[in-house]
Formats: sequence, C-alpha cells, structure tokens
Amino acid sequence: MAVQGFAHLNLRAPRALLDALRDFYVDAVGLAPGPRPPFNSHGYWLYAGGRDVLHLSETRPGELRVPGRSHTYDHLALACDDLAGTEARLRALGIAWRRAEVPLTGQIQLFFDDPAGNGVELNFASGQ
Repeated sequence: MAVQGFAHLNLRAPRALLDALRDFYVDAVGLAPGPRPPFNSHGYWLYAGGRDVLHLSETRPGELRVPGRSHTYDHLALACDDLAGTEARLRALGIAWRRAEVPLTGQIQLFFDDPAGNGVELNFASGQ
C-alpha cells in the first residue's frame, strides 16, 4: 500500500453543533457545501478546490466518546490565499485569532477555534 495523499477529516457532533460547525466552516473558513452520499445518518460534506475535505456527521445520544480510544486531535490546517480578506472576514464575524510567521519560509499562519473547540490553522504563502 502507498498513501496517495490526504482524503478528509471527519468531525462528529450532535445536530445543533453540527449545523453550527457547518456554518462556521462555510462562513469563516470559506469551505463550500457540496454533495454527500445518502448515508443513514445526517451530515454534511464541505469542499475545497473541488475536493471533499471535511465531513460532518451527526452523533447519536451518548456516542461522542468511545471507551478506550485516545482523543489526540489538535487542529485542521488548510492552505489558503487572500490573507487580508480572510482576516477581514474573521474580524467581521467576531472570531479571535492568533497570527504567526513560520521561521525561514515567511509563511503566515492564522490560528483559532471552531464552535466545538477544535483548532483551525489557515496557512498563507509568504508575501500575501
């Protein structure tokens, strides 16, 4: 087996939080809602550049934590453009973020949390 690349990240949450996550990743991050197969559960697929990169799936009551499973997820990182426009959008939505510059490369990173407390990192090439 040879890994060909990243496919998607899946976040699971109750319906109300799931809808808030969908709105957040569309409005604040800029992902686009798109087609999702007709699974037996409710959810959304969000797209970047024509690829489904974030899957949001509804949990059943009591399903959030799996006994014996370590939860070590830290953040989702996305390659982006339009740094100034992104900062303006986050500001308009009242989302607090932290800005950092990667040593040597000059890449700019914006860090913030989604409505569930998951970390989000947006990366911008040097010079944006």
